[in-house]
Amino acid sequence: MESLDVPGGRIAYRVSGEGPLVVLVHGMGDTHRTFRHLIPRLAGHRVAAMDVRGYGASGTGWPGYGVDAIGSDVLALIRRLGGLATVIGHSIGCSSAVWAAAESPESVSGLGLIGTFSGETRVKAWMRAASWLVGRNAGLWGMFLRTSYPSARPDDFDAYLAELKAALRAPGGMVPLRAQIALSLSGVENRYAEVTQPSLLVMGGKDADFPDPAGDAARTAAKLGGPATVRVIDGAGHYPHAEMPDQTAEALLPFLATITPPLATHHRNDHAPTS
Repeated sequence: MESLDVPGGRIAYRVSGEGPLVVLVHGMGDTHRTFRHLIPRLAGHRVAAMDVRGYGASGTGWPGYGVDAIGSDVLALIRRLGGLATVIGHSIGCSSAVWAAAESPESVSGLGLIGTFSGETRVKAWMRAASWLVGRNAGLWGMFLRTSYPSARPDDFDAYLAELKAALRAPGGMVPLRAQIALSLSGVENRYAEVTQPSLLVMGGKDADFPDPAGDAARTAAKLGGPATVRVIDGAGHYPHAEMPDQTAEALLPFLATITPPLATHHRNDHAPTS
């Protein structure tokens, strides 16, 4: 892991591969390793996977975990690595990817939004109560994650889940999760209309976070200010990049090819790829 100092702390990230820059932003309760099965399938790209502030190697004790704060971290990482980047977010990480694209269009060439929210689906009362509970107990969060893979879990899922729960149980480990749950329940103001770059929305067809995953994705696409395409992965839940990485990569790679920055081969690369 490499690190980058930003206001309020230090962000950890890992770079793999060579080619046009792609930055991965995970969702709540996770780390960069949620993309561990997708990264090798993005061959031909320089992939930077960050631990969002408060998670993984990025440590605890941050002054805030808002969409704009994490979006600022994304832009700082793009500046560190040089040039334009395609930003791929997952779940609430999509909101920070959208914020970064709207805030600095000269830095972001396109967006990949996995399991993003239109903001038009009202959260049911029982889901609010359940969200409050899982944000206060690492074991309950683990149980929730198990239900988010309706077709198949990765072979290393149990080991990864144990790793996540151990981090959440550490002092301060639950703070960012609780903060992001509260933010998602109160309603995230996404800057969709300000995004003029191309976007690809990837949704799991069995994503239990949505009554109608395809419909919600279509509503989100309609809010974006630039061209947007929706791909639904049949049978996948809220984590298609981990549950069905082949299908997710098959959706992402053609999209990435269409928005390759014209000067990508000339961007500086001061950081050797790491495994």
